[in-house]
Amino acid sequence: MGPTDSVIDDAFAAALYGDGDEGLDTGASRLAAAPEADAELRRRGEEYLCRAWRNGWQPADVIRLARRDLEEPHVRLAAALIHAETRGYAHLPPRWADQLADLARDLGPGSEAARPRDRFSYATTHLQLYRLLLRLPPIEPVGPPPGASMPGPVEGEPRALTRIRALLAKAEATGFPQEAEALTAKAQELMARHSLDEALLAARTHAKDVPGACRVGVDAPYETAKAILLDSVAAANHCRAVWNEAFGFSTVVGFEADLEAVELLYTSLLVQGTAAMTKAEAGQRAAGRKRTKAFRQTFLLAYAHRIGARLARAGEHAVTEAAQAAEAAGGSAASLLPVLAARDVAVTDRAERMFPRTTTTRVRGATDGEGWTHGTAAADRAHVTPRDRGPALP
Repeated sequence: MGPTDSVIDDAFAAALYGDGDEGLDTGASRLAAAPEADAELRRRGEEYLCRAWRNGWQPADVIRLARRDLEEPHVRLAAALIHAETRGYAHLPPRWADQLADLARDLGPGSEAARPRDRFSYATTHLQLYRLLLRLPPIEPVGPPPGASMPGPVEGEPRALTRIRALLAKAEATGFPQEAEALTAKAQELMARHSLDEALLAARTHAKDVPGACRVGVDAPYETAKAILLDSVAAANHCRAVWNEAFGFSTVVGFEADLEAVELLYTSLLVQGTAAMTKAEAGQRAAGRKRTKAFRQTFLLAYAHRIGARLARAGEHAVTEAAQAAEAAGGSAASLLPVLAARDVAVTDRAERMFPRTTTTRVRGATDGEGWTHGTAAADRAHVTPRDRGPALP
C-alpha cells in the first residue's frame, strides 16, 4: 500500500463511518493537504458506484438521491463519476441510455464537474457523496447490472410509442384544454391498442415474453398523491406499482410495451396536472385565499383519484373494442381474454416475487374542498378515456 492509499484510507476511516461533521472535517483536511491523492479519490468513488450497480441501483436512482439529500455540487460530482465509470462497460442494460442522456444534462458542457474554489470544499463534497453511496442498501434489481451480456440487440423504439410520445408532448404544450383532451385521448387509445397487439403477437409466436420492471421517480412535495397517480396509470396499463417512500421511487412491474406506456402517460399527466394546479391556485390567490399547501395536496389527491377511475374505464373500453374487432374479423373474443388473463397472472407473480412483503399507506391531507373540486375538474379535462361519452364518475 502506497502513501496515497494510506491518505485515502485514513480520510475515509474518519469521514465515512460516522454521522457527525467532526470526522468529515478531519477526513477532508487530510485529503485537502494531499493533491496527489485526487486520482485515487475519484477511482474509489467509481468503485462505490460499481458496488451500487451490483446491489440493484441505477444511475437515475443515484442522481435522484444526491439531488434530494445533498446539494448541486454533489449532483454534478455524481454525474461526472457515473459518466466516467460507465464508459468502461462493453454492454449497458436497457433504459440506461436514457438515464445517461439525462445525466449528461445534469453534468452540463464537458465531462468533468466544476471544481470548488478550495481543496477543502472539493474533498468535503467527495466525502459527503461517498458517505451516501456507502450506505445504499441492496434493493430489488429491475434489470441486469452493467457489463452483463445482453440477450440480443436492442431494437429501436416502436413506431407506436414514437407517435404516443409526440401526442403527449403536444398535449403538454398546448394552451387549449379541448386540444389537450383530444391529444391525450388519442395517445391513450394508441397505448391500449399497442399493448393488445403486443400481447396477441407474443401469444401467436409463442414468444418467451416475461414481465420486466422499471423505476419511476416519485419526488417531493406531495409524493403520496403522485404515487397514487402512478399506481392508477400502472393498473390501467396492466402493470403493478410498488412505492418506496424512503428512496423516492416506485417500481413498476409489467411487460415492456406496457412499462413504456406507463412512464410516458404518468409523466404527461403529472405535467398537465401540475399546470392545472398552478392555474387554479392563482385563481384562489386572486380571490384572497392563501391555503397553498392544503390546496395543492388536496388538488393532486383528487386529480389522482379521478384519473384512476377514468383510466380503469378506458382499459375496459379498449378490451371490449378489441374483442368486437376480433369477432368482426371472423375470430373469437374468447381468444383474447385468456391471453390477457395469463399476462396479468405473470405480472402479479413477478411483482409478488420481487416484493413478498408490502404494506398499505393511509392517505391523509385531503382537507381543502376547493382543492378537491378543482383537482377533480382538472382530471376530467385531461379526458384520457378514448371515445368516452358517459356521465362523470362520482
